[in-house]
Amino acid sequence: MLVARDLTKEYQSGSHTLAVLKDVTFTIPQGAFVAIVGPSGSGKTTLLGLLAGLDVPSRGTVEIDGVGLHELSEDSRALLRGQKVGFVFQSFQLIPTLTALENVQVPMELRGEAGAPERARELLTRVGLGDRLDHFPTQLSGGEQQRVALARAFSTRPRILFADEPTGNLDGQTGAKIVELLTALNREEGATVVLVTHERGLADRAQRLIRLADGLVVEDRVSDPAAAGDVASSAGAA
Repeated sequence: MLVARDLTKEYQSGSHTLAVLKDVTFTIPQGAFVAIVGPSGSGKTTLLGLLAGLDVPSRGTVEIDGVGLHELSEDSRALLRGQKVGFVFQSFQLIPTLTALENVQVPMELRGEAGAPERARELLTRVGLGDRLDHFPTQLSGGEQQRVALARAFSTRPRILFADEPTGNLDGQTGAKIVELLTALNREEGATVVLVTHERGLADRAQRLIRLADGLVVEDRVSDPAAAGDVASSAGAA
């Protein structure tokens, strides 16, 4: 589902070159739940942006569902994201002037899909917000807003979902509920989930853990081989 080959991201700082990521290589099969962890400054968020096609690498390639992002224009990458990718952000990114129901409907309506209201209601009910459909983001708690964001991310049945610190703004108990929902939706909807997190509890729920340090993959561990598929080594994936 997702292939990263020799991903490198460098920035120029005066006469110096700063390498944020260095030759990162791995393969993630369809349906896997993968956590990317590491200390601040290790390159986690940069890697997520490259995998999602939000940024382009200095060197290396990314493939999503067999499509090489390096072969696409910026507009084509955006189209691919609209068709196959979902996002969950730490800051929720809900539209403040729309209700919970309307926020979840937006991606489906942009794609011209029929049955958007019914699908949105179904997902919001599944995340425990069936009685909050008409509430605006300011009328919802942080945990409720993140549940709306999860429902929105899964609304178009994405092939792959990227999450950047999805529990980072939540207390421990609320974050644990989000983890339960994320794993349940991963299992029920069949989407591949790749998330960046500092939360040990969330990382421990993943089928596979990829640890970064100083822009390098220093650990690539599968806790559930049957669910997560084979881990491709740098040599094997290349």
